[in-house]
Amino acid sequence: MTTTPIFIPRPGERGAGSPRGPRIKRDWKRELRIWWREVDRWLLGFVIALMLVGTLAVAAASPASAGRLSTDSVTLPDLYFFWAHVRLQLLGLCVLVGTSFLPARLLRRGGVALAGMMLVGLVLVPIIGTEVNGARRWLNVGMSLQPSEFLKPAFAITLAWILSWKLRDPKLPVIGVSGALLGMIVLLLMLQPNLGGAVLFVGTWFVMVMLAGLPLQRIGMLTGTGLALLLAAYVFYDNARNRIDAFLGGPTAYDHVDLAGRTLQGGGWTGSGFWLGENKMRLPEAHTDYIFSVIGEEFGLLVCGVVIVLYLAIVLRVLIRLVEEDRLFIILAASGLTAMFGGQAFINILVNLQLFPSKGMTLPLVSYGGSSTLAICFTVGLLLAVTRRNPYLEREPFDIKGSFEKDDDL
Repeated sequence: MTTTPIFIPRPGERGAGSPRGPRIKRDWKRELRIWWREVDRWLLGFVIALMLVGTLAVAAASPASAGRLSTDSVTLPDLYFFWAHVRLQLLGLCVLVGTSFLPARLLRRGGVALAGMMLVGLVLVPIIGTEVNGARRWLNVGMSLQPSEFLKPAFAITLAWILSWKLRDPKLPVIGVSGALLGMIVLLLMLQPNLGGAVLFVGTWFVMVMLAGLPLQRIGMLTGTGLALLLAAYVFYDNARNRIDAFLGGPTAYDHVDLAGRTLQGGGWTGSGFWLGENKMRLPEAHTDYIFSVIGEEFGLLVCGVVIVLYLAIVLRVLIRLVEEDRLFIILAASGLTAMFGGQAFINILVNLQLFPSKGMTLPLVSYGGSSTLAICFTVGLLLAVTRRNPYLEREPFDIKGSFEKDDDL
Protein backbone atom coordinates (compact mmCIF):
# COMPACT_ATOMS: atom_id res chain seq x y z
CA MET A 1 0.00 0.00 0.00
CA THR A 2 1.43 3.32 -1.10
CA THR A 3 0.64 6.61 0.51
CA THR A 4 0.42 9.89 -1.27
CA PRO A 5 2.73 12.44 0.28
CA ILE A 6 1.00 15.41 1.76
CA PHE A 7 2.14 18.76 0.37
CA ILE A 8 2.56 21.34 3.10
CA PRO A 9 3.06 24.80 1.62
CA ARG A 10 5.66 27.06 3.05
CA PRO A 11 4.59 30.32 4.66
CA GLY A 12 3.37 32.66 1.96
CA GLU A 13 3.21 29.80 -0.62
CA ARG A 14 -0.08 28.63 -2.08
CA GLY A 15 -0.46 24.89 -2.54
CA ALA A 16 -1.80 23.23 -5.67
CA GLY A 17 -5.54 23.02 -5.67
CA SER A 18 -5.94 25.31 -2.72
CA PRO A 19 -8.64 27.91 -3.11
CA ARG A 20 -7.54 31.29 -4.32
CA GLY A 21 -8.04 33.90 -1.65
CA PRO A 22 -10.03 37.02 -2.35
CA ARG A 23 -8.09 39.79 -4.04
CA ILE A 24 -7.85 42.81 -1.82
CA LYS A 25 -8.58 45.99 -3.71
CA ARG A 26 -7.28 49.26 -2.43
CA ASP A 27 -10.10 51.48 -1.33
CA TRP A 28 -8.85 54.86 -2.57
CA LYS A 29 -11.87 56.67 -1.19
CA ARG A 30 -11.17 55.30 2.27
CA GLU A 31 -7.47 56.19 2.04
CA LEU A 32 -8.38 59.68 0.89
CA ARG A 33 -10.69 60.10 3.89
CA ILE A 34 -7.94 58.90 6.23
CA TRP A 35 -5.47 61.29 4.61
CA TRP A 36 -7.85 64.24 4.93
CA ARG A 37 -8.45 63.38 8.59
CA GLU A 38 -4.75 63.06 9.43
CA VAL A 39 -3.10 65.76 7.28
CA ASP A 40 -2.44 69.17 8.79
CA ARG A 41 -4.99 71.25 6.88
CA TRP A 42 -3.62 74.52 8.25
CA LEU A 43 -0.17 73.68 6.91
CA LEU A 44 -1.66 72.63 3.58
CA GLY A 45 -3.62 75.90 3.42
CA PHE A 46 -0.50 78.01 4.04
CA VAL A 47 1.34 76.12 1.30
CA ILE A 48 -1.44 76.58 -1.26
CA ALA A 49 -1.67 80.27 -0.37
CA LEU A 50 2.06 80.67 -1.10
CA MET A 51 1.69 78.83 -4.40
CA LEU A 52 -1.11 81.19 -5.42
CA VAL A 53 1.04 84.19 -4.49
CA GLY A 54 3.82 82.69 -6.57
CA THR A 55 1.59 82.25 -9.60
CA LEU A 56 0.52 85.89 -9.43
CA ALA A 57 4.11 87.05 -8.85
CA VAL A 58 5.46 85.13 -11.85
CA ALA A 59 2.69 86.63 -13.98
CA ALA A 60 3.93 90.07 -12.89
CA ALA A 61 7.60 89.24 -13.55
CA SER A 62 7.14 87.28 -16.78
CA PRO A 63 7.14 90.27 -19.19
CA ALA A 64 10.44 91.56 -17.78
CA SER A 65 12.23 88.19 -18.07
CA ALA A 66 10.65 87.40 -21.45
CA GLY A 67 11.85 90.76 -22.81
CA ARG A 68 15.40 90.30 -21.50
CA LEU A 69 15.71 86.75 -22.88
CA SER A 70 14.20 87.52 -26.30
CA THR A 71 16.56 87.75 -29.28
CA ASP A 72 16.38 89.15 -32.79
CA SER A 73 15.33 85.74 -34.08
CA VAL A 74 13.12 84.59 -31.18
CA THR A 75 10.65 86.80 -29.33
CA LEU A 76 9.17 85.30 -26.20
CA PRO A 77 5.53 86.14 -25.37
CA ASP A 78 5.02 88.32 -22.31
CA LEU A 79 3.36 85.47 -20.40
CA TYR A 80 5.82 82.79 -21.51
CA PHE A 81 7.15 82.13 -18.01
CA PHE A 82 3.72 82.45 -16.44
CA TRP A 83 2.17 79.61 -18.46
CA ALA A 84 5.27 77.47 -17.96
CA HIS A 85 5.06 78.16 -14.23
CA VAL A 86 1.36 77.20 -14.10
CA ARG A 87 2.14 73.85 -15.72
CA LEU A 88 5.00 73.23 -13.30
CA GLN A 89 2.88 74.24 -10.31
CA LEU A 90 0.12 71.81 -11.31
CA LEU A 91 2.66 69.02 -11.70
CA GLY A 92 4.29 70.04 -8.44
CA LEU A 93 0.94 69.98 -6.66
CA CYS A 94 0.46 66.37 -7.79
CA VAL A 95 3.94 65.52 -6.47
CA LEU A 96 3.18 67.31 -3.20
CA VAL A 97 -0.11 65.54 -2.54
CA GLY A 98 1.19 62.15 -3.71
CA THR A 99 4.23 62.37 -1.43
CA SER A 100 2.08 63.32 1.56
CA PHE A 101 0.37 59.89 1.36
CA LEU A 102 3.62 57.99 2.04
CA PRO A 103 4.13 56.27 5.43
CA ALA A 104 7.22 56.98 7.52
CA ARG A 105 8.85 53.64 6.65
CA LEU A 106 8.76 54.35 2.92
CA LEU A 107 9.89 57.94 3.50
CA ARG A 108 13.03 56.71 5.23
CA ARG A 109 13.90 54.14 2.58
CA GLY A 110 13.02 56.41 -0.31
CA GLY A 111 14.94 59.33 1.18
CA VAL A 112 18.11 57.29 1.61
CA ALA A 113 17.84 55.88 -1.94
CA LEU A 114 17.21 59.33 -3.40
CA ALA A 115 20.19 60.76 -1.51
CA GLY A 116 22.42 58.10 -3.02
CA MET A 117 21.21 58.82 -6.56
CA MET A 118 21.57 62.58 -6.19
CA LEU A 119 25.08 62.20 -4.76
CA VAL A 120 26.01 60.32 -7.93
CA GLY A 121 24.42 63.19 -9.87
CA LEU A 122 26.54 65.73 -7.96
CA VAL A 123 29.67 63.78 -8.87
CA LEU A 124 28.66 63.86 -12.55
CA VAL A 125 27.80 67.58 -12.63
CA PRO A 126 31.40 68.90 -12.87
CA ILE A 127 32.11 66.32 -15.60
CA ILE A 128 29.08 66.40 -17.92
CA GLY A 129 26.94 69.14 -16.39
CA THR A 130 25.42 72.10 -18.22
CA GLU A 131 26.86 75.54 -17.48
CA VAL A 132 24.53 78.54 -17.01
CA ASN A 133 25.72 82.03 -15.99
CA GLY A 134 29.15 80.73 -15.03
CA ALA A 135 27.86 77.91 -12.79
CA ARG A 136 27.76 74.21 -13.67
CA ARG A 137 24.87 72.82 -11.60
CA TRP A 138 22.55 71.01 -14.02
CA LEU A 139 22.40 67.66 -15.79
CA ASN A 140 20.61 67.29 -19.10
CA VAL A 141 18.49 64.12 -18.74
CA GLY A 142 15.75 65.03 -21.20
CA MET A 143 15.03 67.94 -18.90
CA SER A 144 17.26 70.24 -16.90
CA LEU A 145 17.86 68.46 -13.57
CA GLN A 146 19.65 70.12 -10.65
CA PRO A 147 20.72 67.24 -8.35
CA SER A 148 21.42 69.53 -5.39
CA GLU A 149 17.75 70.60 -5.26
CA PHE A 150 16.49 67.02 -4.83
CA LEU A 151 19.38 66.23 -2.50
CA LYS A 152 18.11 68.83 -0.01
CA PRO A 153 15.03 66.89 1.22
CA ALA A 154 16.82 63.56 0.78
CA PHE A 155 19.69 64.81 2.95
CA ALA A 156 17.30 65.83 5.74
CA ILE A 157 15.64 62.40 5.73
CA THR A 158 18.97 60.53 5.55
CA LEU A 159 20.52 62.63 8.30
CA ALA A 160 17.49 62.04 10.54
CA TRP A 161 17.91 58.29 9.98
CA ILE A 162 21.63 58.39 10.81
CA LEU A 163 21.15 60.49 13.96
CA SER A 164 18.33 58.21 15.17
CA TRP A 165 20.84 55.33 15.33
CA LYS A 166 21.91 56.80 18.66
CA LEU A 167 18.80 55.38 20.28
CA ARG A 168 19.92 51.84 19.40
CA ASP A 169 23.54 52.24 20.45
CA PRO A 170 24.79 55.44 22.14
CA LYS A 171 28.35 54.56 21.16
CA LEU A 172 27.75 54.76 17.42
CA PRO A 173 29.73 57.66 15.85
CA VAL A 174 26.68 59.29 14.29
CA ILE A 175 28.16 62.79 14.42
CA GLY A 176 31.27 61.66 12.59
CA VAL A 177 29.32 59.75 9.94
CA SER A 178 26.92 62.64 9.33
CA GLY A 179 29.82 65.12 9.28
CA ALA A 180 31.65 63.06 6.65
CA LEU A 181 28.49 62.99 4.50
CA LEU A 182 28.12 66.75 4.89
CA GLY A 183 31.76 67.37 4.00
CA MET A 184 31.45 65.37 0.78
CA ILE A 185 28.32 67.28 -0.24
CA VAL A 186 29.88 70.68 0.54
CA LEU A 187 32.99 69.81 -1.48
CA LEU A 188 30.91 68.80 -4.51
CA LEU A 189 28.81 71.96 -4.23
CA MET A 190 31.87 74.21 -4.06
CA LEU A 191 33.08 72.72 -7.35
CA GLN A 192 29.97 73.97 -9.19
CA PRO A 193 30.29 76.65 -7.57
CA ASN A 194 27.24 76.78 -5.26
CA LEU A 195 28.20 78.57 -2.06
CA GLY A 196 24.58 79.32 -1.12
CA GLY A 197 23.63 75.65 -1.32
CA ALA A 198 26.65 74.69 0.79
CA VAL A 199 25.66 77.22 3.48
CA LEU A 200 22.12 75.82 3.52
CA PHE A 201 23.31 72.22 3.94
CA VAL A 202 25.68 73.20 6.75
CA GLY A 203 22.95 75.15 8.55
CA THR A 204 20.49 72.25 8.29
CA TRP A 205 23.09 69.79 9.60
CA PHE A 206 23.86 72.09 12.52
CA VAL A 207 20.17 72.41 13.49
CA MET A 208 19.56 68.67 13.35
CA VAL A 209 22.71 67.77 15.27
CA MET A 210 21.76 70.19 18.06
CA LEU A 211 18.29 68.64 18.25
CA ALA A 212 19.90 65.21 18.49
CA GLY A 213 21.48 66.17 21.83
CA LEU A 214 24.89 67.57 21.01
CA PRO A 215 26.62 68.85 24.20
CA LEU A 216 27.18 72.60 24.50
CA GLN A 217 30.97 72.28 24.38
CA ARG A 218 30.72 70.46 21.07
CA ILE A 219 28.39 73.17 19.74
CA GLY A 220 31.02 75.77 20.57
CA MET A 221 33.73 73.72 18.86
CA LEU A 222 31.58 73.30 15.73
CA THR A 223 30.79 77.01 15.65
CA GLY A 224 34.48 77.87 15.78
CA THR A 225 35.22 75.30 13.07
CA GLY A 226 32.50 76.77 10.87
CA LEU A 227 33.89 80.27 11.23
CA ALA A 228 37.39 79.02 10.41
CA LEU A 229 36.10 77.27 7.28
CA LEU A 230 34.25 80.44 6.24
CA LEU A 231 37.48 82.40 6.62
CA ALA A 232 39.32 79.78 4.58
CA ALA A 233 36.66 80.00 1.88
CA TYR A 234 37.12 83.76 1.77
CA VAL A 235 40.89 83.41 1.39
CA PHE A 236 41.08 80.50 -1.06
CA TYR A 237 37.68 80.44 -2.83
CA ASP A 238 37.23 83.23 -5.39
CA ASN A 239 33.45 82.88 -5.65
CA ALA A 240 32.98 83.31 -1.90
CA ARG A 241 35.46 86.20 -1.71
CA ASN A 242 33.81 88.11 -4.57
CA ARG A 243 30.32 87.75 -3.09
CA ILE A 244 31.41 88.72 0.42
CA ASP A 245 33.41 91.71 -0.84
CA ALA A 246 30.46 92.87 -2.94
CA PHE A 247 28.20 92.61 0.10
CA LEU A 248 30.55 94.37 2.53
CA GLY A 249 31.44 97.07 0.01
CA GLY A 250 27.81 97.92 -0.63
CA PRO A 251 25.96 97.73 -3.95
CA THR A 252 27.20 99.71 -6.91
CA ALA A 253 24.86 101.50 -9.28
CA TYR A 254 22.88 99.15 -11.50
CA ASP A 255 24.29 95.87 -10.20
CA HIS A 256 21.87 93.08 -9.31
CA VAL A 257 21.61 93.87 -5.61
CA ASP A 258 21.16 97.60 -6.18
CA LEU A 259 18.50 97.04 -8.84
CA ALA A 260 16.71 94.57 -6.57
CA GLY A 261 16.66 97.08 -3.71
CA ARG A 262 15.30 99.88 -5.88
CA THR A 263 12.71 97.55 -7.38
CA LEU A 264 11.57 96.38 -3.96
CA GLN A 265 11.08 99.93 -2.71
CA GLY A 266 9.71 101.29 -5.99
CA GLY A 267 6.08 100.53 -5.20
CA GLY A 268 5.94 101.86 -1.65
CA TRP A 269 3.54 100.30 0.81
CA THR A 270 0.71 99.53 -1.61
CA GLY A 271 2.56 98.92 -4.89
CA SER A 272 2.49 100.52 -8.32
CA GLY A 273 -0.11 98.08 -9.63
CA PHE A 274 -0.11 94.87 -11.63
CA TRP A 275 2.13 95.12 -14.72
CA LEU A 276 2.83 98.80 -13.95
CA GLY A 277 6.28 98.31 -12.41
CA GLU A 278 9.16 99.92 -14.30
CA ASN A 279 12.27 98.94 -12.31
CA LYS A 280 11.56 95.23 -12.83
CA MET A 281 12.17 95.63 -16.58
CA ARG A 282 15.88 96.20 -15.86
CA LEU A 283 16.17 93.53 -13.19
CA PRO A 284 17.98 90.28 -14.14
CA GLU A 285 16.32 87.03 -13.00
CA ALA A 286 13.14 88.89 -12.08
CA HIS A 287 11.09 85.68 -12.23
CA THR A 288 13.48 83.61 -10.09
CA ASP A 289 16.09 85.02 -7.68
CA TYR A 290 14.60 88.51 -7.34
CA ILE A 291 10.88 87.81 -7.53
CA PHE A 292 10.44 89.12 -3.97
CA SER A 293 11.53 92.54 -5.23
CA VAL A 294 8.96 92.34 -8.05
CA ILE A 295 6.27 91.61 -5.47
CA GLY A 296 7.34 94.70 -3.55
CA GLU A 297 7.20 96.97 -6.59
CA GLU A 298 3.88 95.83 -8.05
CA PHE A 299 1.95 94.75 -4.96
CA GLY A 300 3.63 96.75 -2.21
CA LEU A 301 5.65 96.19 0.92
CA LEU A 302 2.49 95.15 2.77
CA VAL A 303 2.12 92.11 0.52
CA CYS A 304 5.82 91.37 1.05
CA GLY A 305 5.03 91.32 4.76
CA VAL A 306 2.20 88.84 4.12
CA VAL A 307 4.61 86.57 2.25
CA ILE A 308 7.04 86.63 5.18
CA VAL A 309 4.19 85.86 7.60
CA LEU A 310 3.18 82.85 5.48
CA TYR A 311 6.70 81.43 5.67
CA LEU A 312 6.81 81.99 9.42
CA ALA A 313 3.39 80.35 9.75
CA ILE A 314 4.62 77.23 7.94
CA VAL A 315 7.70 76.94 10.16
CA LEU A 316 5.76 77.54 13.38
CA ARG A 317 2.97 75.18 12.35
CA VAL A 318 5.43 72.33 11.86
CA LEU A 319 7.03 73.01 15.24
CA ILE A 320 3.62 73.06 16.94
CA ARG A 321 2.78 69.77 15.23
CA LEU A 322 5.94 68.20 16.70
CA VAL A 323 5.16 69.10 20.32
CA GLU A 324 3.38 65.80 21.00
CA GLU A 325 5.50 63.65 18.68
CA ASP A 326 7.13 60.60 20.29
CA ARG A 327 9.34 59.33 17.44
CA LEU A 328 12.86 60.72 17.21
CA PHE A 329 13.21 60.05 13.49
CA ILE A 330 10.04 62.04 12.73
CA ILE A 331 11.16 64.94 14.96
CA LEU A 332 14.55 65.14 13.27
CA ALA A 333 13.20 64.66 9.74
CA ALA A 334 10.53 67.34 10.15
CA SER A 335 13.02 69.74 11.72
CA GLY A 336 15.55 69.18 8.93
CA LEU A 337 12.99 69.64 6.17
CA THR A 338 11.73 72.81 7.85
CA ALA A 339 15.28 74.15 8.20
CA MET A 340 15.89 73.51 4.49
CA PHE A 341 12.63 75.11 3.39
CA GLY A 342 12.63 78.05 5.79
CA GLY A 343 16.38 78.66 5.43
CA GLN A 344 16.16 78.92 1.65
CA ALA A 345 13.18 81.28 1.88
CA PHE A 346 14.78 83.67 4.33
CA ILE A 347 18.17 83.68 2.58
CA ASN A 348 16.40 84.73 -0.62
CA ILE A 349 14.41 87.43 1.19
CA LEU A 350 17.51 88.76 2.98
CA VAL A 351 19.37 88.96 -0.35
CA ASN A 352 16.52 91.06 -1.79
CA LEU A 353 16.66 93.27 1.32
CA GLN A 354 20.43 93.69 0.83
CA LEU A 355 21.08 92.02 4.19
CA PHE A 356 22.88 88.95 2.83
CA PRO A 357 25.37 88.29 0.00
CA SER A 358 23.80 87.34 -3.32
CA LYS A 359 23.35 83.56 -3.50
CA GLY A 360 21.42 82.73 -6.69
CA MET A 361 18.75 80.97 -4.61
CA THR A 362 15.06 80.87 -5.51
CA LEU A 363 12.12 81.70 -3.24
CA PRO A 364 10.37 78.40 -2.41
CA LEU A 365 6.86 77.91 -3.87
CA VAL A 366 6.98 81.44 -5.32
CA SER A 367 9.83 81.68 -7.83
CA TYR A 368 9.69 80.21 -11.30
CA GLY A 369 11.78 77.08 -11.66
CA GLY A 370 12.04 73.73 -13.39
CA SER A 371 13.40 70.89 -11.29
CA SER A 372 13.68 73.27 -8.32
CA THR A 373 9.87 73.73 -8.29
CA LEU A 374 9.32 69.98 -8.27
CA ALA A 375 11.98 69.52 -5.58
CA ILE A 376 10.37 72.15 -3.34
CA CYS A 377 6.94 70.54 -3.80
CA PHE A 378 8.50 67.18 -2.95
CA THR A 379 10.00 68.73 0.21
CA VAL A 380 6.64 70.15 1.28
CA GLY A 381 4.97 66.81 0.53
CA LEU A 382 7.46 65.15 2.88
CA LEU A 383 6.64 67.75 5.54
CA LEU A 384 2.94 67.01 5.20
CA ALA A 385 3.68 63.28 5.42
CA VAL A 386 5.79 63.46 8.59
CA THR A 387 3.32 65.80 10.31
CA ARG A 388 0.25 63.61 9.65
CA ARG A 389 -1.42 62.67 12.91
CA ASN A 390 -4.32 60.43 13.93
CA PRO A 391 -6.57 62.87 15.83
CA TYR A 392 -7.82 60.04 18.06
CA LEU A 393 -4.35 58.81 19.06
CA GLU A 394 -2.77 60.39 22.12
CA ARG A 395 1.02 60.65 22.12
CA GLU A 396 3.50 61.21 24.90
CA PRO A 397 6.07 63.92 24.09
CA PHE A 398 9.50 62.57 23.25
CA ASP A 399 12.29 63.36 25.73
CA ILE A 400 15.26 64.00 23.45
CA LYS A 401 17.62 65.01 26.25
CA GLY A 402 16.89 61.91 28.30
CA SER A 403 17.16 59.55 25.34
CA PHE A 404 20.88 60.04 24.72
CA GLU A 405 23.80 59.24 26.94
CA LYS A 406 26.23 62.12 27.16
CA ASP A 407 29.43 60.27 26.34
CA ASP A 408 32.58 61.32 24.58
CA ASP A 409 31.51 59.90 21.23
CA LEU A 410 28.52 62.24 20.96
